[in-house]
Amino acid sequence: MDIQELPQDEAAAEIPHLRFLRLLVSVLAGTMIVGLLVLIVLIVIRFREERTNPTPVFPELPSNIALPAGAAPVAITAGAGWYLVMLDDGQALMFATDGAAIGSAQFDLPE
Repeated sequence: MDIQELPQDEAAAEIPHLRFLRLLVSVLAGTMIVGLLVLIVLIVIRFREERTNPTPVFPELPSNIALPAGAAPVAITAGAGWYLVMLDDGQALMFATDGAAIGSAQFDLPE
């Protein structure tokens, strides 16, 4: 049924409902646009934060574990009762939790 076919009093009553519906659709569209923009901004901020702070975070080694002089760790991992420290020269050092050296190995690290 077209609005022109409705009697005058029914057409007048239907128009406020349509205006209200248009308002609801407009508010929903605006909310979705704002939400999408907020998500994009948060993603950009998060990726920018990761790029500006590329320093790796290593777990704290116990004070009784001593690395060779001039050695710089590039990776540290821990297991039940042991620590493994990978040095920048490709040497892997394994320590017990009390600081005693368990073993070592030499690896060719990729450039």
